[in-house]
Amino acid sequence: MDEDVLDEVVPTEDLKKFEGIYNDLISQGKITQKAQFEYAWCLVRSKYRADIRKGLILLEELFHTDKEEGKRDYLYYMAIGNARIKEYSKALQFVRGFLEIEPGNQQVHGLEVVIKKRMERDGFKGMAVTGSVLVGLLGIAGIIMLTKK
Repeated sequence: MDEDVLDEVVPTEDLKKFEGIYNDLISQGKITQKAQFEYAWCLVRSKYRADIRKGLILLEELFHTDKEEGKRDYLYYMAIGNARIKEYSKALQFVRGFLEIEPGNQQVHGLEVVIKKRMERDGFKGMAVTGSVLVGLLGIAGIIMLTKK
């Protein structure tokens, strides 16, 4: 699986289109699972964390209210959304949940690999930043100690 799935950004016109449909149906009290899913699907592919989180909430709501048909899709997109906001442990939980339902799904196995790669990459970046800060602080402490003598 290509890492693009975590970098794909929804076109603004698609997001506005599905947001409009969703809001119209909500205001009429006629929201459908399809409309909620399509809007959530756009939100998890947004470039904004707040949109992604909103999409995740809508997907979780669907997951808990839908009987069976869409559960796989909800798990898949919840994994993608969580990975996009760097909630890798949560993303992997959703991947594992999907694989319990369908263990042979290669697309989801690929997603798992991509998430683990991102987790490693971001983890090492985090350690590098922490190490740089620590070196900087030690340097400052050394300068302070030298100036006190």
